[in-house]
Amino acid sequence: MAVQPSAPVKQARSKKRSVNPLQWLPYAVILVGALIMLAPFYFMFVFATHTNTDILSVPPPLWFGSALMDNLRELVTLRPHFWHSVGLSLWIAFAATVLNLFFCSLGGYAFAMYDFPGREKLFGALMATMLLPAFVGMIPFVLLMKEFDWLNSTRALIIPGACSAFGVFMMRQYIGSAIPRELVEAARMDGCGEFGIYWRVVVPLIGPAMGTLGLVTFIGAYNNFVGALLVMSRMEMFTAPLVLRSLQGTGQTPWGAISAGSAITVLPLLVLFVLYSRRLIEGLTAGAVKG
Repeated sequence: MAVQPSAPVKQARSKKRSVNPLQWLPYAVILVGALIMLAPFYFMFVFATHTNTDILSVPPPLWFGSALMDNLRELVTLRPHFWHSVGLSLWIAFAATVLNLFFCSLGGYAFAMYDFPGREKLFGALMATMLLPAFVGMIPFVLLMKEFDWLNSTRALIIPGACSAFGVFMMRQYIGSAIPRELVEAARMDGCGEFGIYWRVVVPLIGPAMGTLGLVTFIGAYNNFVGALLVMSRMEMFTAPLVLRSLQGTGQTPWGAISAGSAITVLPLLVLFVLYSRRLIEGLTAGAVKG
């Protein structure tokens, strides 16, 4: 004879089956927001495979076409230095990232682990530079680059950003929360030099922060449009953003060629984000709660 479940058991099962629709509202909002943010990337890749006539039609194409190679040929015909510009952007981003990681980690380590006169005042002055609007330094930046004879040179886009205030701040916060001073003192007592402590002890322990800062720096240097616009005047020294922008306003704008070039230039960033997105999140959240 089958045993019937008791009344409390039936009530518990009915509660499990009943789903409150409001609990799915946050997920729906997140999904809609994600679709809105991803839509420009999707249409960029779609338009890269269509002609100008298709792109400007109403409604615009929603799926991929077959004009990708034609758009690439038009792009290279209009701007023969396009591939050189992409390589130039990659080189600038790589060099700026390496220098920024090295000097910011050194500065963050010094502010976090050394007690020297005026440390807090110097750090406060460094943080105050983050409050200045970017356009305030445009004219002094151009004048300095002209004085150094760095106009139309990659040095103008690499050296000035070799150590950012944000990077020093981020490294100081991470090192101060993740590395105990006792570890540094123990290495010093074992006879390790000051730079050896930084290179052998500190650097291996700040991987998440280095990965996050490196990714942010690379994306910023790779997409640097205003800085390149201020110091680059020769077409062969244009970075990828400048080359793509120069295609607009020249008669009939070749939107298919611009979309194809944009898709190519954004691919390295997408690959980096896919490979290091987890480390980016770890670096941004690490040190937020001090154990």
